[in-house]
Amino acid sequence: MTPKTITILGSTGSIGTSTIDLIAANPDQFKIRALTAGKNVDLLIEQSLKLRPEFVAIYDESQYPKLKDALSGTNIKTGAGRSAILEAATLKTDLTMAAIVGIAGLEPVMTAIAHTKSIAIANKEPLVAAGPIVIEAAKKHGVKILPVDSEHNAIFQVFENHNRDQIKKLILTASGGPFRTWTKDQMATATPEQAVNHPNWTMGRKISVDSASMMNKALEIIEAHYLFNMPPKKIDVLIHPQSVIHSMVEYMDGSVLAQLGAPDMRTPIAYALAHPDRMTTTGRTLDWKTLKTLDFEQPDTDKFPSIRLAYECLAAGPAACIALNAANEVAVDKFLNGHIRFGDIIPLVEQGIELAKDKNPDTLDNIVALDLEIRKNLYAEKHRT
Repeated sequence: MTPKTITILGSTGSIGTSTIDLIAANPDQFKIRALTAGKNVDLLIEQSLKLRPEFVAIYDESQYPKLKDALSGTNIKTGAGRSAILEAATLKTDLTMAAIVGIAGLEPVMTAIAHTKSIAIANKEPLVAAGPIVIEAAKKHGVKILPVDSEHNAIFQVFENHNRDQIKKLILTASGGPFRTWTKDQMATATPEQAVNHPNWTMGRKISVDSASMMNKALEIIEAHYLFNMPPKKIDVLIHPQSVIHSMVEYMDGSVLAQLGAPDMRTPIAYALAHPDRMTTTGRTLDWKTLKTLDFEQPDTDKFPSIRLAYECLAAGPAACIALNAANEVAVDKFLNGHIRFGDIIPLVEQGIELAKDKNPDTLDNIVALDLEIRKNLYAEKHRT
């Protein structure tokens, strides 16, 4: 069997390292064309020496001398900066894993779409900020979008496209994060260490904070709207603390199809890597002998207003969705650096959404410009502790 060619955009993050773990366990099935990273040069060097990609790029140009020196004599081409990341995205591949966190992943995703057969999108932000443009580009180039987010991957697996008119609703499950049982007042003064201490999942710090505020679910509502072309009124959120059912599709006849698995990102990554086939995972699998209960509850939108904001932004239009994402990235960054309290995250996001009123970004350049404008405004806000 001819190995599947892969490029990993963001190989040193949580998704990237899990992807490499799966590929390393199945070396005959994959051939790495390119790896990219932001600034973690040591891990990028280690991955490159192990997997021997054709091209390696690091965004932080100050780390380039170390990368170039470490890979000299290996026949691995190297590069640095924005142009090198985009060069990696232009290499022809069977699959591109898009795992660059935040809006920084948007331009590489758009570039990769024109040069890959399938794109596995692990970062929510490109679809949240530029869903219509991303979807249209994929259609234009005949590229299949494979969602890697566990919730959207679950829906993808049980979504009967030929019966889409018979779908009653998509149900995104949420663990509730580390603050599910906390009061609103307790959450307001939570520390970064408490916010990133997720009960089920091992994720990066930004995504962990999003889970704590349930902003991750807000972004997923918007993402699901674009990915599956479903109206917001047909997208629900359900708290499921065990994180065993990763999401569901309810049909008109009363059938509810669900995808189950252990809370391990290697499961949806493996699905995307092998699609349309299946592959053995190196991650955890469900132990049915210890699985005793599956609990569900409705989300408290007073305690977690981010869910409400998602529907409001979809109703307001693309500019509001861009603002939601940009403002949240600023707010989380400020929180993790001790400049604002956890309780200040949502108010700051709401300020960002207000800044997008009467805006109508309809091109990639306009989207990036609005995103930057919102960030500049919110970073200029005085720090509150």
